[in-house]
Amino acid sequence: MRQCPPAPPGAERSAVLREANAASPHPNRFAVVTVGEMGLEYSSVVAAPRQEVFDWFARPGAFARLTPPWQPVRLAAEAESLADGTAVLELPGGLRWVAEHESGSFAPPSRFVDRIGGGGGLAALPVRTLVRWRHIHDFEAVDATHTEVIDKVDTMVPAALLRPMFEYRHRQLADDLRAHRLAAAAGFGPVTIAITGASGLVGSALTALLTTGGHRVIKLVRHTPADDTERRWDPVDPDPALLDGVDAVIHLAGESIAGRFTDDHRRAVRESRIGPTRRLAQLIAADPARQRTLVCASAIGYYGPDRADELLTEDSDRGDGFLADVVADWEAATAPAAEAGARVVNVRTGLVQSPRGGTLRLMRPLFTAGLGGKLGSGEQWQSWIGIDDLIDIYHRALWDRSLSGPINAVAPNPVTNADYTRVLAHVLHRPAVLPVPSFGPRLLLGAQGVRELALASQRVDPAVLAEAGHRFRFPDLEGALRHILGR
Repeated sequence: MRQCPPAPPGAERSAVLREANAASPHPNRFAVVTVGEMGLEYSSVVAAPRQEVFDWFARPGAFARLTPPWQPVRLAAEAESLADGTAVLELPGGLRWVAEHESGSFAPPSRFVDRIGGGGGLAALPVRTLVRWRHIHDFEAVDATHTEVIDKVDTMVPAALLRPMFEYRHRQLADDLRAHRLAAAAGFGPVTIAITGASGLVGSALTALLTTGGHRVIKLVRHTPADDTERRWDPVDPDPALLDGVDAVIHLAGESIAGRFTDDHRRAVRESRIGPTRRLAQLIAADPARQRTLVCASAIGYYGPDRADELLTEDSDRGDGFLADVVADWEAATAPAAEAGARVVNVRTGLVQSPRGGTLRLMRPLFTAGLGGKLGSGEQWQSWIGIDDLIDIYHRALWDRSLSGPINAVAPNPVTNADYTRVLAHVLHRPAVLPVPSFGPRLLLGAQGVRELALASQRVDPAVLAEAGHRFRFPDLEGALRHILGR
């Protein structure tokens, strides 16, 4: 992000920001930062009208989209209103951060304010007095299509700790608004979307993105529904009325592939995907007049564990091995929906990058401790994707009607394991000179798991997305890691 000295307040300040933003190589990412004795002010211009920006903050999912993934917190409750609602974050050690919105400061679409409130944990005295937190969210119209977003925080927390969080928040806001504008330009209005696996790493991020766009999300769950945002889903025998009123289905549920490749594990991986997917597809096929869209998770395991340096596109032949067989049958299970006229997209996902899950969640502590290193020779290709780019792809699969069949959900710049190791260590400012002993992955995954997961080499290209003109938020690994790790 480019930096500049603080601009004067008012119209002159907005004009400086607007001009700088237009000249920036990364539109919407030019920021003015002011550090005071007691807090921080951070502002940037986003390419959206003020009312649209304010509405984004007022919708469900905004708090989740703005919470940095590297922080050890969990969103327990989101404020129902910016006027007088309360949001609760759960912190380590049983502490809670309670953010109360000030009704007297609520002035849509110009301002809302939250402060640390009562309710225990960090919100209790005397810690509340020591921490002190009052966050003013201001929105100033630059012109009809641009808004200056200004965060002012009065707190004892050092500005050096706050700045990465606000850099992250402003990038998220600008990129999410852009994603919604692209969808709206394609005629994609508010719809009802059912999601399986909505509480997982991908599902929770995707749900938040969709709800901030004004869509209604129905979570298909296996437990008793908690409210009207959930419906009970039996993967073996789904209710014929499960998809009533639903315009699109995103199917993410499935047993984690990570684990030792025993007979039981392989059976769970396979059975959690093939049958449930086919039954959902059959439900969609039973009502062809609805013209639903089915977006189903898939994996680059389709290409097999070792394709050397071959550049793999959606037209490449499938590979061999257990995962290739599972993915092929998984995608084939969506056939009933496609044959009935539904648009079906199979999202072949690479290695998802997020400190909240996947391989990065396991590797980050090791690399932070200086114990990270390459796997094997380090020459194997790793096709990766940042979590926010992945949910952008799912979002696009909903609104871009030119997409159907398999699409490779990977960044356009795959890296070798040795390069991945080097970049991650560089971002974390740690050495990475010790190779991982071969017995470690073999002990955790078994021989087959090592071949198909730890040492798999897949150099995958997102050819279909490239042809569609898709723009990635973070096409390069270092930028993606810096964003999600607050570096």
